[in-house]
Amino acid sequence: MKQQTKLLLACTVLAMSQMATAKDLTVVSFGGAVKDAQVKAYYGPYKAATGTQVLGSEYNGEMAKIKSMVDTKTISWDVVEVESPELTRGCEEGLFEKIDITKIGNKADFVPGAVQQCGVATFVWTTGFAYDGDKLKVGPKSWADFWDVKKFPGKRGMRKGPKYSLEFALMADGVAPKDVYKMLATPKGVDRAFKKLDQLKPYIQWWEAGAQPAQYLAAGDVVMSVAYNGRIANAQKEGKNLKMVWNGSIYDMDFWAIPKGHPAPQESLKYIAFASKPENQKIFSGQISYGPTNKKTLPLIPKADLANLPTAPNNLKNSVGMDTVFWADYGESLEQRFNAWAAK
Repeated sequence: MKQQTKLLLACTVLAMSQMATAKDLTVVSFGGAVKDAQVKAYYGPYKAATGTQVLGSEYNGEMAKIKSMVDTKTISWDVVEVESPELTRGCEEGLFEKIDITKIGNKADFVPGAVQQCGVATFVWTTGFAYDGDKLKVGPKSWADFWDVKKFPGKRGMRKGPKYSLEFALMADGVAPKDVYKMLATPKGVDRAFKKLDQLKPYIQWWEAGAQPAQYLAAGDVVMSVAYNGRIANAQKEGKNLKMVWNGSIYDMDFWAIPKGHPAPQESLKYIAFASKPENQKIFSGQISYGPTNKKTLPLIPKADLANLPTAPNNLKNSVGMDTVFWADYGESLEQRFNAWAAK
């Protein structure tokens, strides 16, 4: 009897020890529909595969929170989703751990730009332009068409700000997508972009919220509009015949990162590796129309869904990646010039 009691006590102590060492994983994202998709694609399946509970939290991208944790050495976040400009800046400021991509997967399997020094991209989203297929039977195909108010009369919706507007203006003026940032980094290129915007300015209806382009198009306020692909895909699911033009679109990514000084970064890397697997990214892209970053995911996605994803080969081939380093270097001065131009 004593032996049984001792054995039971030993098992209890062992179980309690294992419970004490077990650790939940805190993953922080921007919430909303993206988080809902992450729960189905990553959080739940990760627990099923590893036994580790993923605690999903949310923030608004405040770098101050991450900086405070790093400075005080009180890291409470295991993995955090960050946008590309913040990843670049945070990496330079020492706020994120360097990522060993060999712990995640093969770098060649990821779309260009997805693997950075301090982060691995989790999804791709695109800014291009859209039109109402019920109102334009033969629609525009390029930024040159977007600027052609004789062929396509009517207002144009554009995001109010220099980012995207200047790149699209140069493409409308004949600059190849791959050469846009090279041209925009010169005074001559900036002048050329603003001169092209001058031509369209009387026809522009500015927007500042992502939901507005689909609303403008549905109401007939504009004949075409710059738009985020996810918003157009959502409108399509609601029955609206909106068409996305991918030619000359600009894609960007959100990244997984690990706060600097994390006591157990290997655990965080395991989650990022799991969320980078094709079979899991397939579930994510099936929930929301954002592109997978692992190229091996694409063959797993139904063709009907693939057409709405930024990383589909046909959509990606004439797109250009957002140059976050360029905007970090020139963004403030271009913002000032754009605001002065728009106010005239």
